[in-house]
Amino acid sequence: MSTRYAALLRGINVGGHRKVPMAELRTLMGELGYEGVATYLQSGNAAFASASGDENSLAAELERAVEDRFGFPVDCLVRTGGYLAALADACPFPAAELQGRQLHVTFFDGPVEAGRFAPVDAAAFRPEEFRLGDRALYLYAPDGLGRSKLAEALARPALNRGLVGTSRNWNTVAELVEMTRD
Repeated sequence: MSTRYAALLRGINVGGHRKVPMAELRTLMGELGYEGVATYLQSGNAAFASASGDENSLAAELERAVEDRFGFPVDCLVRTGGYLAALADACPFPAAELQGRQLHVTFFDGPVEAGRFAPVDAAAFRPEEFRLGDRALYLYAPDGLGRSKLAEALARPALNRGLVGTSRNWNTVAELVEMTRD
């Protein structure tokens, strides 16, 4: 029996750098034996099914294959459709009432303790807010990510040392939930 997954590739196709055409990514993933491969946008979002492996082994396999094919390393996070649905259900912000550009999720490669972000004075950034979830950080940025001072503070290297993370807006999260439904 196959499980539906989402692959989140970090930092590709940004400003003309680290180009990974989605058609080529779909072909590559098919060559790895993944089934039902589909991509969303040009920013490294893919859905697929696999009967073998787990999130970490699939991510490592995809990272190796992408580097071999395109010639540069790309961090990949893989999450099950069940995880994505649970993450969306657990959103601490009223997602249905917000525009997709106002709500973001940063996916991390492992658990994140609340103390990691304790140096950030959250009250100083209001009305922006963040909350931690299961291997994720939810960010409410009413003026969008590009204008978010809280996002800048949360992205400081000292706070993220030892973590791999990649962010998606809520529209993308919702689409990935749909694409990975069994």
